[in-house]
Amino acid sequence: MRVSDYDYNLPEDRIATRPPAVRGTTRLLVLDKTAGSTEDRHYTDLIDYLGAGDVLVLNDTRVIPARLEVFTAAGAKREILVLEKHHDTNTHEMRVMYRGTLRAGDVLKVHDQTIAVTSVLEGGLAMVRSDSDLYQLATKYGQVPLPPYMHREADQSDAERYQTMFAQEQGSVAAPTASLNLTQQLLQQIKAKGVIIQYLTLHVGLGTFLPIRSDEVEGHTMHQEYFEIPVETVAAIRQARKTGKKVTAVGTTVTRTLEYAASQILSQDGPTQLAGEADIYIYPGYQFQIIDQLVTNFHAPRSTVLMLTAAFAGWDYLKPAYDQAIAGRYSMLSYGDSMLIH
Repeated sequence: MRVSDYDYNLPEDRIATRPPAVRGTTRLLVLDKTAGSTEDRHYTDLIDYLGAGDVLVLNDTRVIPARLEVFTAAGAKREILVLEKHHDTNTHEMRVMYRGTLRAGDVLKVHDQTIAVTSVLEGGLAMVRSDSDLYQLATKYGQVPLPPYMHREADQSDAERYQTMFAQEQGSVAAPTASLNLTQQLLQQIKAKGVIIQYLTLHVGLGTFLPIRSDEVEGHTMHQEYFEIPVETVAAIRQARKTGKKVTAVGTTVTRTLEYAASQILSQDGPTQLAGEADIYIYPGYQFQIIDQLVTNFHAPRSTVLMLTAAFAGWDYLKPAYDQAIAGRYSMLSYGDSMLIH
């Protein structure tokens, strides 16, 4: 398959560069992946597609203010992005993304702290070392790592709005954006309906946002992202499978985590807590084993997250739905409107 086959025209003015004034007021395009039909709804209408005993799975990762402005010994400004957390992360010696020119041996200043560049890697990555904890430096001096396509610096409002209402486990450098518009009120209403809300953690990073650089879909390799699935979440999914209830993933990060761990979730009995490094690459032709419904934002052309969504919905139905959303002036990408695919 060619990556160019998974493309669409995304006008610049349809990209949301700011969150909605009020969290939870975005639109929801509902796509029936069996019939190909669509409905224009609101995000709060998600509750209408969930029933008692169904399981709704959320990613409780928390975004690090990972974008650091640093200066070389000559006073030149550079920018580094402290990358996502893994189980074995040494927070004093890490891989970072960078803008500008870096060379092995450079010493970078962050206020009164120093970061040494130990090696420069391919793809705009480098290894750095610091006597200080790099996550603590990011928390103290960093900015919210907004996606580059927003073409703006993060401001004070982004510290709250580029974070879900239920974020707990610090470690991501991008938000699980499908749930940015989930409010506590809506979650309470969903729970009151008898829906079982469960959580997992996947620290969002290179595996999610790096572009596909090969011409063929199959030529891309996913980076690993650390995940944990609590025993309660595994048990709830197993019970849903036994009783014919639906499992709804809020976001592609939840989907990849559950599908990566599918064999362990479905094949074992007894209490099971799972953790590991997910590197599953889902593209059209993949057979989903866990999820029945997907809540997801509108994704950039030719991206891995668009590939996953196309695999779930079918590109023949997803592409017209995207065209409809653009014609209907839906807002796209991280701060934009959402889809429910069922």
